[in-house]
This record gives sequence, structure tokens and C-alpha cells, in this order.
Amino acid sequence: MAAAPESADSSKGGSFLGWIDQRFPLTSLWKSHVAEYYAPKNFNFWYYFGSLALLILVNQLVTGIFLTMNYKPSSAEAFASIEYIMRDVNWGWLIRYLHSTGASAFFIVVYLHMFRALLYGSHRKPRELVWIFGCLIFLLLMAEGFMGYVLPWGNMSYWGAQVIVSLFGSLPYIGGTLVEWIRGDYYIADATLNRFFALHVAALPLALIFLVVAHVMALHEVGSNNPDGIEIKKYKDAQGHPLDGIPFHPYYTVKDLVGVAGFLLLFCGVIFFAPSFGGLFLEAPNFEPANALQTPPHIAPVWYFTPFYAMLRAVPSFAGTQVWGVLVMGASIVVLFFVPWLDRSPVRSIRYRGPIYKVMLAVFVLSFIALGVCGLKPPSGIYPTLAKVCTILYFAFFLLMPWYTKFDSVKPVPERVTGHA
Repeated sequence: MAAAPESADSSKGGSFLGWIDQRFPLTSLWKSHVAEYYAPKNFNFWYYFGSLALLILVNQLVTGIFLTMNYKPSSAEAFASIEYIMRDVNWGWLIRYLHSTGASAFFIVVYLHMFRALLYGSHRKPRELVWIFGCLIFLLLMAEGFMGYVLPWGNMSYWGAQVIVSLFGSLPYIGGTLVEWIRGDYYIADATLNRFFALHVAALPLALIFLVVAHVMALHEVGSNNPDGIEIKKYKDAQGHPLDGIPFHPYYTVKDLVGVAGFLLLFCGVIFFAPSFGGLFLEAPNFEPANALQTPPHIAPVWYFTPFYAMLRAVPSFAGTQVWGVLVMGASIVVLFFVPWLDRSPVRSIRYRGPIYKVMLAVFVLSFIALGVCGLKPPSGIYPTLAKVCTILYFAFFLLMPWYTKFDSVKPVPERVTGHA
């Protein structure tokens, strides 16, 4: 029996793609999550930061792989291996700066991404799980950033790890055992560096990738929010597509390229002209090898941890222990997970909220920035008092949210998305 002739559209490329689709849902994934995923047509500047976070994640993974090729996770060789990467490895200095600057850029983008959610109510029903996955990503990113900060084994890395790890010792009953378990020894040493390296390059990145995938899948299941904070699925055309939506590809893939270009311009400017960024991204003591006998004049974590470090220091120690400060610092992160249920406003977007929420959000942002400054400064002068005040304002934004969002005045919300900026 003669074989059936090949169809006209079964070209080499088409046949290969069809062969893949029979074994893996490549085309259906592309359609459901990109080409036929309808996003609101009124996305603005604030919606760049989600795609930028994904871009930086890829940068961190790729540059991290290349750094591990020459890094030695040993207390005797770690600092020297970083010097070797910077001085002798071809383009090693660029890879290292891409990674170190990328860490700070990651937190900048994530902070702005979370701020946008608070602006437009992206944490509200039905996107509670999207927000929770985002908070888990943020929590994991903090652990990843801390462990990566220790790996260069500079003097600030060593003493920063000493201070942060010892904080767990203030917890009653389990503190001492927990600190010893984290360090893997009786002090910050070779065992600590080895386990931090293993977690930083293997365990945490895998968990981070899983959470990012879960975050995107949860988002695409319920649909993206928009600056008006209204659902676009209510009004559809004859084909079942939202009237106020447009396909993510090519419209937003092209638009995101504009955001990527602007970001890369700033990113490369920092890398090539100010990689230490005045000591914020790379502190001066970290250009010296770790020395257990030489304490830096002022021990402070890298800038993206300083708001939480300032809260820790704002709480006075009782009976020689910092347990209450540690609990306050932990609560400042845990409270983020409850925001979808703390917010009782009948509207989502700040465009239609009343003046109370706008003032509270502005005060929250200013207090968070002020806490970051306080965490960088020595605990003297006005900074301890300012940190106490800003810590109270930080928690007031969340803990008072059920009342001021419920009784705040609101504006009428339109039925369809609007085009104004």
C-alpha cells in the first residue's frame, strides 16, 4: 500500500515542531502563557518590574554558574579566589560585577514590584496566592542574598555573618542549638562557608525557580491586575477574548523590551563606572580578607537588609538579650503575608481610594527609606530615635489597615478600564 503524501504544511520546521508537540506541550504552553494570554490594555510604567525581575534572575543564575567555576568555598582560599576571578580570569571582573550589582538590582526591582502591588491592589481577591508566592520569593531572596554576601569572605562578610547568625541565639530554649546548627561549628568558620555555598548555589536557586514558576502560573490562572484595579474578564467579544485586553505577545513583549533597554542602560552604567556604588553595593571592609581579630569600625549589613536591621536595633535589649528585636524584625516580614486580609477597602486601585490610604502609603514608603538610612548609620545621635518612630509607622501601616481602609472614602470605579496615565 502506497504511503500517504506529506501535507503541504509539513515542512521540516513544522514537522519538527509537531514532533515536539506530540511529546511536550510546547506550542500550547506558548499560547496559554504568552501569545494567547490576554493582559489589560492599560499597563503602565509600574508593570515593567515583573519582567525585569525575571531578567535579573536569569543574570544571577548564569553569572553565578561562571563564578562557581573559579570560586573555592574554603575559609583559607575564598577571598584569594575572588581576587583571582577579578584579576586573572578572562572577563572575571565583569562577571563578578554583573553578579554583585545584579543582587542589589534584584532587590530594587522587587521592592518596586511589591510597591506597585500596594498601589493598585494586586494582593486583593482573587490574587491572594499570587501575593503569597511573591512574599515567599522575597523571603527566599533575602536568604539567598545573605548567604551570597558571606561567600567573598571579606571582613564585613565575616563580621556581618557573625552578627546576623548570633541573633538567633537570643531565641529562648533553642537559640544556642540553632546557632550551632546554622554555623556547623562553634564559630563562623570553614564549615559555615561550605554550607552557605551549597545552599546559595544549589538548594535556594532551585526553590526560587519553583516559586517563580508558581507565581507566574497563579497569576495567569486568575489574570493580571491593572491600574484601575478592575477585572477585564467581565466583558468579552464573540471569540471569548476580553474587550479590554490585548495579547501579551507581541504587544507587551515589545513594550517590556523598552523597559529592559532602559534598565540595562542604568545597570551597565553602574557596572562600568560605579560598581561599588559609593560603598552601598560593595563595602570597603569587604576588600580586606576576613579577620576574626579585626572588627570593622561599624558593622552593618548590605543596604537591602538595613531597614530590617534598623528595626532590630530600635528595640531595646532586655536582660542582655535581643529576643524582642529579633521578633520585631521577623514580624516585619511575616506581616506582609496577611496584607490581602488586612486590606478591607471596597476598591483596589489607589486611583479610587481616599486620602487616608494615600497618606498612609506615602508615610510607609518614607519610613521604610528612613529605616534603611538608619540601618546604615552607627546607633548614635538622632538615628536610634528616628528608627523607633519609623518602626512604629511601618507596623501602623499594616496593623491599622483593617480600620482606615474600611472607613476611608472612595471614588466610583468605572465598569471598563480607562486609558489615562
